[in-house]
This record gives sequence, C-alpha cells and structure tokens, in this order.
Amino acid sequence: MTPATTSLSALRTARGACRVAAAVGLAVDAYVHAKLADQYDAVSATISQGTLFRVEAGLASLAALLVLAWRRPLGDAFAWLVAAGGLAALVLYRYVDVGALGPLPDMYEPIWSDDKKLSAAAQVLAVIATTALLITRRTRPAETGSSPVGT
Repeated sequence: MTPATTSLSALRTARGACRVAAAVGLAVDAYVHAKLADQYDAVSATISQGTLFRVEAGLASLAALLVLAWRRPLGDAFAWLVAAGGLAALVLYRYVDVGALGPLPDMYEPIWSDDKKLSAAAQVLAVIATTALLITRRTRPAETGSSPVGT
C-alpha cells in the first residue's frame, strides 16, 4: 500500500465511524423525545410541547437514516441542523425563560434531568460527528487529474 492509499483508507474508516456515531446520537435523541412526548402534551399554546417533541423525534430519526443510507453532504447538513437545533433549543430553554413565542408554549425548564442530559450528550455527539463529515467531505478531482480528497 502506498501512503496515499493508506491515508485514504484511514479517512474512509474515520468517516464511517463518524456516520455511525452521528446515527447513534440522533437515534438516542429521537428515542428520548418520543419517550417524553406524552408527558409534555399538557404544556401547550397553539402547539403542545409534546407535539414539538414528536417532531424532533421524527426529524432525528430521518436524519439518522440519511446519514447512514444516503451519505451525501446535504443529508449530513440536515443531520447537523437537526442535532444543533435541538441542542440549541434544549440549552436555551434550560437557562432562559423565553416565555411563549407565538404558537409555541413556554418550555422553560431550569433543571438537568437524566433524560435531558442524555439527549444533550447525544446531540453533542451528533453535532461533532456530522461536523467531521462535513469538513472532510469528498471533493471531485480537478480536471488536472489530481486524486479526490475524502470519501
């Protein structure tokens, strides 16, 4: 094996590991939100917090599937947005009492429950893994005949 082949093989392996890590993080996030949705149906404005949890569970599930099966930068970016958006909302509503925003209920909850910690850790894992996927994405060879970078 040449050094370039070894390097490309290592990058493929690392990207595969990042795909699995991102999917695991997103799947855990989906599970936690689906599990808790019924408990938050009472927190409601036009839309209940339980409904928002179900939407998050669905988006995280879709993102996990895209990261594993579709393997395109657009799917990786979608997964990053789902994980980062969920994490941002979780941290915001943990530390800031935003109040109700239009159709959204007041979701302020100033505690770190075990489920919230698990969801946050899973989202951080997914953000890190998808960030790695996005910054190491495959580029097409230039017309000069150079070899591609990434996988």
